[in-house]
Amino acid sequence: MARRADNSNLDSPKGLRQNIVPGFGGGRDRDRMGRFSESFARAMGTPWFLVGMTLFCVAWIAYNTWAPEEAQFDPRALNYTLLTLILSLQASYAAPMILLAQNRQDDRDRVQIEQDRQRAERNLNDTEYLAREVVALRLAMQDVASKDFIRAELRSLLEELEKDKEEPQIE
Repeated sequence: MARRADNSNLDSPKGLRQNIVPGFGGGRDRDRMGRFSESFARAMGTPWFLVGMTLFCVAWIAYNTWAPEEAQFDPRALNYTLLTLILSLQASYAAPMILLAQNRQDDRDRVQIEQDRQRAERNLNDTEYLAREVVALRLAMQDVASKDFIRAELRSLLEELEKDKEEPQIE
């Protein structure tokens, strides 16, 4: 078999290959793209982003409307084609990044729900155990002599002793 001249490393395991885009996907920080997409989605959901985009579009349109025709880079006569393409490109990247951020949040929520379920199950088991212990203590307390019972027993013993004293002892 002939070796490939372009040195693409197709014969090496996947984990040992170089990434096509450095900084995204591999290495010790495999979650960089996910964090980036979350910060991107978070930034796009702010009022400052909307204000900034509005100001950008207003400035773009104003410049390309009132600037001299030689200085315009996206003339009004062409219906601001470049601006339309830029906004379409931004939208085409924004939607998948927002979905990626949403999927990551769903994964975190799923883990949190599982932890909450396990915690609730442990709490239920603990509560049932404590309820059984309380019932066992109540049952044990029924077998324990109360003050009134001990007083009654002591009185009856005292009465028996007094009767024994009063009776003449036969020798």
